[in-house]
Parts: sequence; structure tokens; C-alpha cells
Amino acid sequence: MSTSTTRWNLVVSSNTDTALRQFLASENGGKKGDLSRFVEEAVKERIYDLTAQAIKQQNASRTPEEIDSIVEEALAWARRQ
Repeated sequence: MSTSTTRWNLVVSSNTDTALRQFLASENGGKKGDLSRFVEEAVKERIYDLTAQAIKQQNASRTPEEIDSIVEEALAWARRQ
């Protein structure tokens, strides 16, 4: 299975670059692709965290019972599919 990729050009501080490259070298020996994998994982994790924060804010005014009801409704819908 092939995965489509996109090339990014990023600008980071020299200190960040050095620290990350030293970290990657100490973890895996600095193999080819380590930097790309690290950035992709970090971006995915950040998107997940921001999405979770947004959902928590959206649901801040709901009671736990309302949230449970919404979850149960969604699970019931998913099970029918």
C-alpha cells in the first residue's frame, strides 16, 4: 500500500533543530525519515489535543447525564450501520 506524501518547508530556531536532531540521534541513531516521522506524529498529536479541547469547551455547559445520553445515541446509531 503506498501512501501519498507532501513536502513541507519549515522554519524553526537553530536551538530547536539542534535539540530535536540530538534527541532523534540518541533514540534511533538518526535514521533517514526520523525527522519527518517525528513531525508528523507531533502534528497529529497536537491536532488531537486541540480537537479534544474544543469538544470539551462545546460541552462545558452540558450535564454528565446529557453527555451520556448523546454518547448512547451515537453508539446506537453506529451499531445500526
